[in-house]
Amino acid sequence: MSQNQINIELDEKTAEGIYSNLAVINHSSSEFVVDFITLMPGAPKAKVRSRIVLTPEHAKRFLKALGENIHKFESTHGSIKEDVQPHIPLNFGPPGQA
Repeated sequence: MSQNQINIELDEKTAEGIYSNLAVINHSSSEFVVDFITLMPGAPKAKVRSRIVLTPEHAKRFLKALGENIHKFESTHGSIKEDVQPHIPLNFGPPGQA
């Protein structure tokens, strides 16, 4: 294996993935926090299913990589339609805090 390759292991549980239909992003001066949430229709509560903490530099690289992948997806499958959803008031504390 060369110096530029990383051996990435994926265990069975992680490989199953976690469904999320809402993400909430907060940040501080040193990190971005992304909470992936499952929001069920008509339910008064939603549960954070996973929290990912990123450095600002990694968050920017992630944004670029996600944008490139969305472009590739849309080139193959057509434009992704964005549904207009009502504003969902969330109470996670003051904005910008992580």
